[in-house]
Amino acid sequence: MLVSGQRRRILVRTAFIMTELQRLLTAYDAHRAAGRACALASVVDVAGSAYRRPGARMLVTDEGQLTGAISGGCLEGDARQRARRTIQQGRPTVVTYDSTDPDDDLQFGAALGCQGIVQILLEPLDFQDPNNPIELLRRWAEQAATPAVIATVFATAGTASEVVVGQRLALLPSGAFEGTIPAQAELYPQLLTACQEALRAGQPATHHYGAIRVSLEILRPPVRLTVYGAGNDVQPLVRLAAGLGWQVRVADGRPAQAQATRFPDAATVEVLPLTQVKEQPYDGSLTLLMTHNYYYDLEVLRHLLPDASTRYIGLLGPRKKYERLLEDLHKDTPDAAAQLQGRIHSPVGLNLGAETPEEIALSIIAEIQAVLTGRPAGFLRDSPHPIHPPLRATAPLVPEGRVDAVCGL
Repeated sequence: MLVSGQRRRILVRTAFIMTELQRLLTAYDAHRAAGRACALASVVDVAGSAYRRPGARMLVTDEGQLTGAISGGCLEGDARQRARRTIQQGRPTVVTYDSTDPDDDLQFGAALGCQGIVQILLEPLDFQDPNNPIELLRRWAEQAATPAVIATVFATAGTASEVVVGQRLALLPSGAFEGTIPAQAELYPQLLTACQEALRAGQPATHHYGAIRVSLEILRPPVRLTVYGAGNDVQPLVRLAAGLGWQVRVADGRPAQAQATRFPDAATVEVLPLTQVKEQPYDGSLTLLMTHNYYYDLEVLRHLLPDASTRYIGLLGPRKKYERLLEDLHKDTPDAAAQLQGRIHSPVGLNLGAETPEEIALSIIAEIQAVLTGRPAGFLRDSPHPIHPPLRATAPLVPEGRVDAVCGL
């Protein structure tokens, strides 16, 4: 029994949230332990429409087992067969899938219908190499609090070069550079600058240095979401967010609600009495207020007011509730509305006509995704813009060595 005055912030559960990268690392470790040879298929360049963007990866064993995805399923079968040949040959190769001619593609190609060009780097993995691409990704994932950049050489046009296909340079969160591109290479300082520029822009890019082509990928840490409230309506939201690979923390002042068994997909579940809210450290996570308790919501908002790193605050409930909360906040903080401007979303969620807890969860998660990507939401059919922003490139993608893909899955 907890008594008055006792510190009652109790960590109830810590879970391991499986992102796409973590699933890849887990599969890689299992294959290495079993001695199963592997190849990595990575999207390195895209022009026009494509289902996945640069950085999408798929792990393939010599037996054809797949982990991850490089498309919506239309390229995986063909890439699997080519990846297995890459393992046998022991050298990397680049495959180009071109569906820019829809009639030709539907008749002779993979029948993608996407009208785009996708280039896939296939490379065998050396389990003994501490700088193989999976190990480079692992080192970032172990400290993935901030974005990083990884540059991958995927074409040299067969010319004599100081770099070869498959070599990489990673700019890690610590600011350190590491990888397999030799520091004495003439290209090295240019790549350092390109990585730093890509990180500042926060956008992937393709750079061409004569015959050498390099893919610059932005590695982003998992989305961190704090949900204040542990009611039944929070359960489907946590499941949906965790399914996206987000790290979700659930906090509530009611011990009977803040139970690990109620939120098995959450990273942490904790009992957090109202009196302890103000002691919470600021961690920059996105925040949802779903407590159904006016005074708890008020205390959380009061705590978050000065924290500019919390760039999203979703408040469940009608607009009148926020107006009343704002009136109470103004008593102590006259500029409360200005401090919350652009951060507060009330009523929370997209206008989907949601009524059930599951529908409301979808509405809220969809709004957060739109905020994260800087998109206005709405119907794609009504947007004059491409689904994905064009990849930044210093030269156009030329579909050399196009192959016809057969799904085969």
